[in-house]
Amino acid sequence: MEARETSSTVQKGIRIQAPLVDSVSCYCRVDSGLKTVAGATKFVPGSKLCLQPDINPRAHKGKNPRKERTRVQPPLLPGLPDDLAIACLIRVPRVEHRKLRLVCKRWYRLLAGNFFYSLRKSLGIAEEWVYVIKRDRDGRISWHAFDPTYQLWQPLPPVPGEYSEALGFGCAVLSGCHLYLFGGKDPRGSMRKVIFYSARTNKWHRAPDMLRKRHFFGSCVINNCLYVAGGECEGIQRTLRSAEVYDPNRNRWSFVADMSTAMVPFIGVVYNGRWFLKGLGSHRQVMSEAYTPETNNWSVVNDGMVGGWRNPSISLNGQLYALDCRDGCKLRVYDGATDSWNKFMDSKLHLGSSRAVEAAALVPLNGKLCIIRNNMSISLVDVSCPDKHVESNPQLWETISGKGHFRNIFSNIWSSIAGRSGLKSHILHCQVLQA
Repeated sequence: MEARETSSTVQKGIRIQAPLVDSVSCYCRVDSGLKTVAGATKFVPGSKLCLQPDINPRAHKGKNPRKERTRVQPPLLPGLPDDLAIACLIRVPRVEHRKLRLVCKRWYRLLAGNFFYSLRKSLGIAEEWVYVIKRDRDGRISWHAFDPTYQLWQPLPPVPGEYSEALGFGCAVLSGCHLYLFGGKDPRGSMRKVIFYSARTNKWHRAPDMLRKRHFFGSCVINNCLYVAGGECEGIQRTLRSAEVYDPNRNRWSFVADMSTAMVPFIGVVYNGRWFLKGLGSHRQVMSEAYTPETNNWSVVNDGMVGGWRNPSISLNGQLYALDCRDGCKLRVYDGATDSWNKFMDSKLHLGSSRAVEAAALVPLNGKLCIIRNNMSISLVDVSCPDKHVESNPQLWETISGKGHFRNIFSNIWSSIAGRSGLKSHILHCQVLQA
């Protein structure tokens, strides 16, 4: 469906539902999906399609004001048609969107649906935030969002209770704006639960459960489908071979081909359309396999890529990068022609080898490589110019997380906590969500 102009596709009286799946090419339709559930404790299939938000470009006009007053809603912005008002509102920085939702019901409904944020995305003004899921020193899960534009940490709604103390769960992003937590182990055993957070509504939702209970498994996203494989589960067959995939368009899980042997993965990456996993087999031996979605086939891999592969790693712009030191201040790149890892970039600002400054994740952020450490420090690396040296081009390697914290009381408290408990708290997952 082609995206239509706001002023020519106006419909009244239709409420916006929080979408399950983002429609990149069409922002005038919300896919059927799941309704918000408080605490994400109940699965409720959605049944209502939303074709347009309640927008009227001529809401402030009328031939007979007395008659129009009872059936026409007030404009989004006084004195402007709604399409122009939306053109203004979509340019408000993302950090202020929580305040926009409090202005009135029409603004709340506008910012609660697919239309507003898909329009921001189609115009190239959507903003990416870094979301960090961390296990605190008391063993509980906490998570926070970092706004790289204003360099501020933002508070988020609490993680639902089933994941507040979970172990070995997966984390992935679908459609660019939905962060999924799935599987894992709670005090009662392995789980197959799935929940997701929408960066557009700032709320948690439920999704269909996985087909198998599992924890400490591998996961990835290919073509906006979520794959999981291997891991452990209580029972006779403790180490798993099975793999499955979740398609958000169909809103269902299905099995794919089993792995060659059972594995508990400890590192994984998608590179050149294949999913590479490295982990421990049922006899605690190190092994590597690769999955090809097109052929639904697993194959054993023993080349130079997995031989020198270290965690964390990332595939960005067709290149495979990995860290070359504990504090994440050196980068390596994989050379497919020679089947070897080469030195790529050194920041020359090494932080040490303590657990607090250990690099926990690599994620893509605004076209750059983003390094996140356990002490919540964040560095951006421009890998687009491999011939330039950091010494003469300091903008190639920039630390951004320490700036602007004085503007947010919450961030000061969080920085203090991270500093005191650096050896007892660590980052579990890190993702980037767009809205």
